[in-house]
Amino acid sequence: MTTGQAHLFRLRPLEREDLAFIHQLDNNANIMRYWFEEPYEAFVELSDLYDKHIHDQSERRFIVESDSEKVGLVELVEIDYVHRRSEFQIIIAPRYQGKGYASRAAKLAMDYAFSVLNLYKLYLIVDKENVKAIHIYNKLGFHTEGELIDEFFVNGRYHTAIRMCVFQHQYFAMKQQSENA
Repeated sequence: MTTGQAHLFRLRPLEREDLAFIHQLDNNANIMRYWFEEPYEAFVELSDLYDKHIHDQSERRFIVESDSEKVGLVELVEIDYVHRRSEFQIIIAPRYQGKGYASRAAKLAMDYAFSVLNLYKLYLIVDKENVKAIHIYNKLGFHTEGELIDEFFVNGRYHTAIRMCVFQHQYFAMKQQSENA
């Protein structure tokens, strides 16, 4: 999946050789606090997880690339083909944040989810304090479904999370609107 921009920006399937990059992201405390995860994972654990899930049809994991440089990870997890929904997750490496990569990668993933997988709904869970991410998700068409009060324990205290979603018809309407602009 690519965009028609002057330089190559794409999502491609996660491969075994990407695990070192993922390992760096997974062990970054600044990233993992927003994923409500402990920033501690041995490389062998990550490798075992990759082997366990490589053929799992309820997940799609993509490396975000800009000009062949790995800049992030996008995941569609808990894909439910009966109810046509999936959880959306994204990480952009800290040195690439603030360059618009999250929005571009999310749009590619949303297009894949709604156009290829024919999902009806994408949802995500975000820390209520992660104002930058919430702003991006709102711009992408996600809206708040509800709050999960004191849902996650991170760095010695509980955090409230927001569940946000976007529906297939909303995505296609936004896409059509931007193409007509």
